[in-house]
Amino acid sequence: MNSSFSPSSEEAVPPSSPPKRWFYNFSLWAVLAIILAILIPLGVRSGPESLVFSVITFLEVVLLFNILIIVHELGHFLAAKWCGLKIDKFAIWFGQSLWTKKIDGVEYILGSIPAGGYVALPQMAPMEAIEGKTETPREELPPASPWQKIIVAFAGPLFSFGLAVVFACVVWVVGKPVTDTEATTVIGHVLPDSPADHAHLQAGDKILYIDNHPIKSFGGIGDTVMWRIITSTAETIPVVVQRGDQTLTVEVQPKQEEHSFWQRSSPRRIGIAPAMDKLIVKKVLPFSPAAMAGIGPKDQILALNGQHLYDDQPIFEQMKEHPNDPFQLTVIHQGVTREVTLTPEKPISPQELPKDEPQTDIGIDEWEPGVSIVYQNPVAQVRESVEDIVGTLQALFTPHSTVSASQLSGPVGIMNIFFAVLSSENGWRLALWLAVVINVNLALINLFPFPILDGGHILLSVIEWIRRRPLSMAILEPLQTFCALVLISYMLYITFFDVQDSGHMVMGAGEEIKFAPKPSSP
Repeated sequence: MNSSFSPSSEEAVPPSSPPKRWFYNFSLWAVLAIILAILIPLGVRSGPESLVFSVITFLEVVLLFNILIIVHELGHFLAAKWCGLKIDKFAIWFGQSLWTKKIDGVEYILGSIPAGGYVALPQMAPMEAIEGKTETPREELPPASPWQKIIVAFAGPLFSFGLAVVFACVVWVVGKPVTDTEATTVIGHVLPDSPADHAHLQAGDKILYIDNHPIKSFGGIGDTVMWRIITSTAETIPVVVQRGDQTLTVEVQPKQEEHSFWQRSSPRRIGIAPAMDKLIVKKVLPFSPAAMAGIGPKDQILALNGQHLYDDQPIFEQMKEHPNDPFQLTVIHQGVTREVTLTPEKPISPQELPKDEPQTDIGIDEWEPGVSIVYQNPVAQVRESVEDIVGTLQALFTPHSTVSASQLSGPVGIMNIFFAVLSSENGWRLALWLAVVINVNLALINLFPFPILDGGHILLSVIEWIRRRPLSMAILEPLQTFCALVLISYMLYITFFDVQDSGHMVMGAGEEIKFAPKPSSP
């Protein structure tokens, strides 16, 4: 079989449906309009620097996301070439064509919607609902054997898994950032009037067990604080904590916030936040009360009104409940511990602050996260990713579980996550690690025995092998079409919530807080 892609093998026959010129391409303009509708408000609200940064980050997200999908489809393409199957199209991106070219009977397409791609294989199960009609009638081609179909279907997940291993090797070399709030099991803050508050949990308590499961960290999936609370189906959860020299067991009744039908359902919570190893100031706003009191970057905040701080939330609540009352912070400044009295002040910008936010501020704008770089071997990374996905699916299908399908993320949600990750410090390291998780996810989910997914193709091929004859097209075509509609409907359902999250990300970047200039500043 000839697998050459040299220019000399180009066919003289033009494509049956030549691409429209780019300025007549509706889907291209629609995509650009959506991108501008997201990015322009961010630039207006946060300034041109944020706009430029957002555009660059967005392009990085699109590039990385498409690499994951195209490598998966490349697996199908190469396996089909190796097995000698007829390949009608190999498309990068969807939508109306920006460019097409036929080489060795394969039509290569560049679409206008940057969301992955597909390979059109007429000898496989029909996929017209997603890929459109194939040029070559299926009846004119020799039937592919079940083993050929299985190899081609399995190659996509195999390539995704292989790409996950490649990314995992890179992460092993460059390291994965882990914040102290992720790794800790110590409570940093208890929300007033929350289930944890009613159960008398306190900041500084070290969580040992939740629902009889040993706890290893605060965030993530598995034996973590948040995951054991989210996935527990019990009405009350036993929480074992260490408080000083005592080991206490308390019963906590989690609650789930009410939501409207158009909002993504929230997981169960008990109202706690993880402790920060050290409360280090990263940024102080000019002319703010904190700046005027001599607080600056790298200063450590130890206590509020004499109470040791494990988290910055008590300062936030102090200003929310007593917006005009002075309070005292214990600060380590250049190695010297001192007491600083601060009186919150209303900023001059923005003019209107959200009603649920403090109406005054002290000007500590950012905190320095405690981050350690972990060099985890590729096997451990992939195993952890598999366990995370299996754990999520188990929670999703467990009876009486509050984990619902609306809490999962589709392509837009994944891009939101990549965007947030790449916008953060050490973002490129986090993005590489996230690529491991997404590729393992892509491999395992596609192996589900659901018609239209790769696992469905494998299942249908096994059935054909057992029956010793192909499945009837009168059954196969409606089945594939129905499953395609189900999958597309679910993706639209998830995308509805993901788009809301995109809007919150853009609108959440509010106007920068500014304080009135003072005669002098330390």
